[in-house]
Amino acid sequence: MKTKFENKEISWLAFNARVLREAADPTVPLMERIRFLGIFSSNFDEFFRVRVANLKRLTLLGKKANAIIGADPRKILSKIQEIFLVQENVFGSTYNHILNELEQKKIFLIDEKKINPNQEEFVRNYFREIIRPRLVPLMLDKGSGVPQLRDGTLYLVIRLLKNNGRKVKHAIIEVPTRSLGRFLTLPRCEGESQYIMFLEDVIRFCLASIFTIFNHDRIEAYSVKLTRDAELDVDDDLSESYIRKISKSLKQRSSGTPVHLIYDKRMSESLLKLLVSKLQLKKVDCDLIPGRKYLNFKDLVDFPRIDRLYPTGAETSPFPHKDFDARGSIFKDIHKKDILLHYPYQKFDYVIDLLREAAIDPKVTDIKMTLYRVAKKSNVINALVNAARNGKSVTAVVELRARFDERPNIYWSKKLQEEGVKVIHGVPGLKVHGKMILITRKEKKNDVLYANVGTGNFNEATARLYSDHGLFTSNVSITKEIRKVFELIEDNYKRGSFRHLLVSPFNLRQKLVKLINTEIRNAKNCKEASITLKLNNLVDKAIITKLYQASQAGVNIKLMVRGMCSLLPNVKGLSENIQAKRIVDRFLEHTRLFVFCNGGEEKYYLSSADLMSRNLDHRVEVACPIYAKAIQQELRDFLDIQWQDNVKAVWVKDEELGKEKQEVSNDNSVRAQDVFFEHCAG
Repeated sequence: MKTKFENKEISWLAFNARVLREAADPTVPLMERIRFLGIFSSNFDEFFRVRVANLKRLTLLGKKANAIIGADPRKILSKIQEIFLVQENVFGSTYNHILNELEQKKIFLIDEKKINPNQEEFVRNYFREIIRPRLVPLMLDKGSGVPQLRDGTLYLVIRLLKNNGRKVKHAIIEVPTRSLGRFLTLPRCEGESQYIMFLEDVIRFCLASIFTIFNHDRIEAYSVKLTRDAELDVDDDLSESYIRKISKSLKQRSSGTPVHLIYDKRMSESLLKLLVSKLQLKKVDCDLIPGRKYLNFKDLVDFPRIDRLYPTGAETSPFPHKDFDARGSIFKDIHKKDILLHYPYQKFDYVIDLLREAAIDPKVTDIKMTLYRVAKKSNVINALVNAARNGKSVTAVVELRARFDERPNIYWSKKLQEEGVKVIHGVPGLKVHGKMILITRKEKKNDVLYANVGTGNFNEATARLYSDHGLFTSNVSITKEIRKVFELIEDNYKRGSFRHLLVSPFNLRQKLVKLINTEIRNAKNCKEASITLKLNNLVDKAIITKLYQASQAGVNIKLMVRGMCSLLPNVKGLSENIQAKRIVDRFLEHTRLFVFCNGGEEKYYLSSADLMSRNLDHRVEVACPIYAKAIQQELRDFLDIQWQDNVKAVWVKDEELGKEKQEVSNDNSVRAQDVFFEHCAG
């Protein structure tokens, strides 16, 4: 075989194709299918801003790039473009099919040409009072400056024609979706029929009123969107000027190197040339991609909610956890035993309850917490602020380099500091990605530590959409080592040793290799040997090579990898004992779990880390052991249910080869997320 590793970008495209397949699945509720179209589009935007931009930078290195990534980046970019165009065609046909289904349910997306007289007054009033004050047209003719288009923002390129086109003026307008959203829902005027407009169509309908001074005969408007390189250029100086450096880099990102320009394919060649010239784009740096009339479909994630598009019983609320007493102290519950939270199947509220109780408990002296991505209206932040106001010593590790969350993290960082919270911005050269809370409580004159360590962000909004796990514990072996992790973050030169936690970049990689070697040794000695890994991404070549060795030794390996998977499963002579699946369903699979047979005495770890070089070597990550047998059984049940899924799961290798899912009868179907909801209800 030519290679032992699948290219990670190509593997990611297979994952996004799986997202698109959910949008096309008629068994998925229509509102969810619309949301999946938005997720697919949003994923692609980030893919181009980060991964494609990085590949383009690598092309500048010539042959050195091959040594870095093991392939010619130009060939990868060519393959990406080929796949992109195929998936865009599938997206277009899926979108049109969904529009037809919406119309069958009397829900109509109408453009500026389909507004009836009853709707016209409402649309014009909305434009005049709400939209127009936010519009700032920029002229594109001689003498005008270079318009700085913001990354990922939707614009309308305007063409004003006079005297049968002999006189032409041009302008560009930003569509103000950031402040107004993308959709306008029109008042009902015909029974059950519901009409919705894209914001740019509202602008198109009223454009003439903006440019009356030019006395034009005809006006045209075409959508465009520029995607820029999202890489931040920030050094590792974590001094007080660090926030200023991040802020400066964010401004640079908005005017970073263009990656591609998507434009309405109805746009004339002459207008496109004028736009490219005015934007000072270089074809070598920026792909010019014709698209549909409507761009930025990521906004479909926020499509107006229409209840009748959900079947009865489609939405399920998270369940309370049986081990938490709603009328008692959460500290008493955790002191009794370790408790594992499965969200969104169970309520994430317990994390916030822990912080709220700590904020007012007179016995609590210290709260330490890592923050990577938080909700826009964060109850987590509010609880930390309240704790500081009540005299607690509160430390928040706020990672300013959380990609695309840098700006809100700067905001929260300043707010916390204003309230007396000690804010730490990270460790030189390392992102702090671990998910940890540590609370110190005085009990009988002794300091007792309580912790929460998990796989997902402390974000109550995404906790309703992402499938994650969080462990509440007062186990001394674990909590003391979590304290060591915070100590090394607070004191960059302090390094601790860890016997229980696996902590990158210190011992996580080494301990994982050691655990895999144990399985290899047991397999060679004819003992039971197996590994189960649930991850978002598996691309680290050293770990993959070690898993290949384990497979060849006879270790049975099961992988649940949602996103990028560079490992090639079930290849003769290489990975015959490795099976790999991915699940794409209503909730984003986000949990990371490692399970090793260990000769029958299984070892379980929940982790914040994927198996990528950046997580193992360049981030502060934590994998926490699960010692309680009851919780180990909970995780075993969870993983078994996941592996049995034959509705939303696909074999990774089959999907990479473009094979369709096998049809399953209703009598034999297992949809893991639905089954686990029922499991948690019991």
